[in-house]
Parts: sequence; C-alpha cells; structure tokens
Amino acid sequence: MTISNLLHSPQTPLTLLHKPHNHHTRSSFLKSPSSSSFFTLTNKVNHHQTITTKSKKSDSADYPDRLISAICYFYPFFDGIQYGKYVITQFTPIQLLIQPLIPAIKVFKSFPFNGFLVFLTLYFVVVRNTNFSRYVRFNTMQAIVLDVLLIFPDLFERTFNAREGIGLDLMMSLDSTVFLFLLVCLIYGSSSCMLGQVPRLPIVAEAADRQVL
Repeated sequence: MTISNLLHSPQTPLTLLHKPHNHHTRSSFLKSPSSSSFFTLTNKVNHHQTITTKSKKSDSADYPDRLISAICYFYPFFDGIQYGKYVITQFTPIQLLIQPLIPAIKVFKSFPFNGFLVFLTLYFVVVRNTNFSRYVRFNTMQAIVLDVLLIFPDLFERTFNAREGIGLDLMMSLDSTVFLFLLVCLIYGSSSCMLGQVPRLPIVAEAADRQVL
C-alpha cells in the first residue's frame, strides 16, 4: 500500500541540483604549465609502452642468423656419424640422404681434434659472444649440448665391448637409436631455423636455456 501510494501520489517530481560549471577553472587548468607537462609525460609513457610491447612480440630472426643457426646442427651429426654404421648400410634412402654430406664429413673426421676445436669455437666465439643474437646463441648451445650427450653412448660402448650374441644386438640397437635421434634433430633443427622458428630439442633445450643469458 505504501509503495502504491508512492508511485501514484501527485508529488512534484524531484529535480536535480545543477552545480554551475566553472569554465574559468577548467580553462586555467588546461592552460597551466603543470597540466601540459603532465599530458606530455603521459604520451611519452604510452609511446614507450607501445614500443616495448612491439619489441617483445617481435621474435623473428634475420636470414644470416637463421643460416648460422641451421649450420650449427650439423656439428653433433658429423661428430656422431659413426653410430649410423648399421642403419646406413641397411637402408638405401638414408644412404642417398647422407651422400651429399660425405665430403664435409671427411673433412670433419680428417683430424682427431676437429670436434674439440669446433666445440671451443662454437662455445667461446658464438655462445659467449653477446654480439650474436640470442636466437643464434641458443641454437648453437643446443647443438653443443647434443654433442656433449654423445659421451654416454661412447662410454657404454667402451665399457661393454660386445662382439656377438645379445650384447651385439643391444649395441646395434643403441647405435641405431642414437644415429636416428641425431638425424631427426638435424632435420628438425635446421629446417626450423631456416623458417625462422625456434626449435626446442628434447632433453637439451632446458640446458641450453640455462647457459644462454
């Protein structure tokens, strides 16, 4: 009953009190030196934020960086080519794939310390050199870590030098697995770099991240 009376009662409608606008105050604020400096500072901050956002979103690499990064993945493959002695002889497509790389592999294997010299060059000249982009240094570090991991199958072969039976079958399986892993890493890493993408290899990507600041 009270609500009905309130809605239908012939009361005068409520009027809003309007405060007179002080145009003089507004204009004086806009014309004051402090207000102009405030707007200038705001524009600079917004402009700086826009540039920072664009630079963070820009993750592309130029063509020289892509080429250098792609070439680095040949290093662990050349260093571990001996693990493919069983697979290469059994599968013709892999022989055809490896055939163009034979001259480079021969040069790499011509001197016993070539692998170690390449390791030192890549690590100290590329990875530790901030003149190279992080894209190049990260991919180079991935190739180095992948090559360092070859120590484990090498130690396994030296410890268990099987020549027949189950031990030989196990050794052949291990060598073939290592070689195929290196081949996949080479194809995936190099092709991704040539496309300007960032390949993240299993096992080695996190270790490379920790080394590249």
